[in-house]
Amino acid sequence: MTAAVPAGGEPLDHAALPDGFLWGVATAAYQVEGAVAEGGRGPSIWDTFSHTPGKVAGGDTGDVACDHYHRWREDLGLIKELNAGAYRFSVAWPRVLPAGDGPVNAEGLDFYDRLVDGLLAEGIEPFPTLYHWDLPQALQDRGGWPRRETAEHFAHFASVVTERLGDRVKNWATLNEPLCSAWIGHLEGTMAPGISDLTAAVRASYHLLLGHGLATRAIRAAVPDARVGIVLNLSPVDPATGSPADAAAARRMDGHTNRWWLDPLHGRGFPQDMTDLYGVELPLRDGDLDTVAQPLDWLGLNYYMPAVVTDDPAGRAPYARAVRRLHVPRTGMDWEIDANGIERLLLRLTEEYGARKIYVTENGSAWPDVVGVDGGVDDPDRVRYLEDHLAACTRALRKGAPLAGYFAWSLMDNFEWAYGYDKRFGLVHVDYKTQKRTVKTSGRRYAELVAGHRRRGGHPA
Repeated sequence: MTAAVPAGGEPLDHAALPDGFLWGVATAAYQVEGAVAEGGRGPSIWDTFSHTPGKVAGGDTGDVACDHYHRWREDLGLIKELNAGAYRFSVAWPRVLPAGDGPVNAEGLDFYDRLVDGLLAEGIEPFPTLYHWDLPQALQDRGGWPRRETAEHFAHFASVVTERLGDRVKNWATLNEPLCSAWIGHLEGTMAPGISDLTAAVRASYHLLLGHGLATRAIRAAVPDARVGIVLNLSPVDPATGSPADAAAARRMDGHTNRWWLDPLHGRGFPQDMTDLYGVELPLRDGDLDTVAQPLDWLGLNYYMPAVVTDDPAGRAPYARAVRRLHVPRTGMDWEIDANGIERLLLRLTEEYGARKIYVTENGSAWPDVVGVDGGVDDPDRVRYLEDHLAACTRALRKGAPLAGYFAWSLMDNFEWAYGYDKRFGLVHVDYKTQKRTVKTSGRRYAELVAGHRRRGGHPA
């Protein structure tokens, strides 16, 4: 059955998509794998955080998640059913190096070796991310990301993985959303490791970016023809009113959310206005800024929502507070929907930062999905969200953005971090009691969009 286009959904401008445009789906290890105590895997900071009472909604953990560790072959079939030509997954650091540095766990590496071979056998391009937030707890116990040694251990981890898989895998992401690791994990304290300390957060942000640079060098040493990128979650930031105070707040929030990450990666150093605002001395050593600014083969953009902010002098850095605008559509996460935001970001990355190749590495929406009496899952809101954001991507392409691919978040419903299992982002529904997978209407629509591009001569992978 072909899903109808919900009212307001924009048609996809297939002609704007370049040949070779990559259609993919994405997941992350702790969100889908489960098997947290199998195959020699050590504990991560998310194991610790999720097992701490009160940290995750419903007391949920990633202990089982989607059982992808055991069901990955079935899940490759789902990727094929969605017509996706690429699979963005993450490699669990504690599955490969349970102590964070020490001996390699061969059984853990073997899992990813089998996964890569399985993907290639199905004609699906593997697109691994090396760090999607699951720091080995052993390294956290020694100080975690606020310590320089963690960046150095991360580079070693990158070497181990790429030396094993680099003969078959060419596209690598170092970090996923370092903003979340640093600001939400170390400043707001609502994600692992659950720290609320500005000094720790700033130092963690610095060492995450240093780790990216060191890992980039390690990947290229192991795989000379590797294509290396980093994945950032960015938001266009606007003031809530025309007041000078709100305009200044928007500038600060843009620095906190966007410029703090983009500027050093592009050789501009850390923004001076933000270092002054944070008041934390950076642990800078000679050569670090050059290491951080290793040339990128591609830049990954994760986009979910815009930010509209007002001045908040009584709050914490960046002293700007998001406001909830009335009469604006919102997802099941209560996140504002604005497809124009992804176009704005793609053009900013192109015009202000000179990005040469961009992938939308995550984009999606959560809704309160319900399994119908016929066993299907009809999710017209997600279909509309998907179509509108893809249409915005094609508008950016028409205006010169070097967009090379789009990865839908997510392949399937999964452990949504501190929100637990209540929030569903998947194109595929997961019954967590039985692990039954059901392709939603949005998944069928995504497959149709990919097939339409294929019929017009574009290559899906």
